[in-house]
Amino acid sequence: MTPQPNALELEDLVMHFGPVRAVDGVSLVIPKGRVTALVGESGSGKSTVGRCVVRLVEPTAGVVRIAGTDVTHLSRRQLRPYRSSVSIVFQDPAGSLDPRMLVGDIVAEPLRLSGRRYSRRDREARVATELGRVGLRAEVARRYPHELSGGQRQRVSIARALISEPMLLIADEPTSALDVSVQASVLNLLADLQRDIGFACLFITHDLSAVEYLADDIAVMYLGQLVEKGSREQIFTRPAHPYTQALLAAAPVADPVRQRQRQPVLLGDDLPSALDPPSGCRFRTRCPLAFERCAAEVPEQVEVGGGMAACHLVQADGSRPDVRAADPNEVLS
Repeated sequence: MTPQPNALELEDLVMHFGPVRAVDGVSLVIPKGRVTALVGESGSGKSTVGRCVVRLVEPTAGVVRIAGTDVTHLSRRQLRPYRSSVSIVFQDPAGSLDPRMLVGDIVAEPLRLSGRRYSRRDREARVATELGRVGLRAEVARRYPHELSGGQRQRVSIARALISEPMLLIADEPTSALDVSVQASVLNLLADLQRDIGFACLFITHDLSAVEYLADDIAVMYLGQLVEKGSREQIFTRPAHPYTQALLAAAPVADPVRQRQRQPVLLGDDLPSALDPPSGCRFRTRCPLAFERCAAEVPEQVEVGGGMAACHLVQADGSRPDVRAADPNEVLS
């Protein structure tokens, strides 16, 4: 039996905006039907990766494959057959929905752009079905975006993204612009839709609690590069890279007793500029475990526990550093 191609493959993806090295050599594979979370701080380049996948920006270098086909350099006309295979949900629904269009026209727009012929009745039926799938009544189609709440607008965005039945969904911080009271409901909706429909998903976020709930696999990004990849269980139970360990240590937990017992991890300095990233390991200027080699050599990706980590202190035999045991005052500058 011929193996099924992956939903998404990124190979040494590079995206520079002039001197700004937003993405620098990212390689990632998302099998069909799986959810991979791309996590990191603001400025890490994770949203730029998503925009490269849907060709909102043209990558500087590297390869983007959708279902095994290299779409990196396809023209707009050549790219059209693949547009329906990939959809994106943006962070801010207020900014991604045209305020002059009715909701029904917004949701139906991917059908119009697909090049296929749909009767008005077919379009309206598809829109009503999709609105119902995301928990909205059919009459919402006759409203404008400003007449809806933030959570309802994001549900419209999700309906628009899924009406073309994509194989891959890019969810770029889909709940971060919403009120806390509705974030959980939108996250639950995405989880239910993914389980029922079975699309693959690149879930871009900084919310580790959402990652633990939704993701199958996790990729951790720092200053334009991936520093660790692995399954959800591996990343949350035995993180290998010091940066991943620091992110998990900073994430709040619901149990107040456990929260008080946790040992904080203090990192040096702020996130360096992508205009002039540090030599060697880019995390070294903030890492309390950094030593001379970290400044001189770029760490290779080492297989560990079924995943990978890019750190000089991670060994192929499974040994890994513990950033909690380090002195935060001993950071290599």
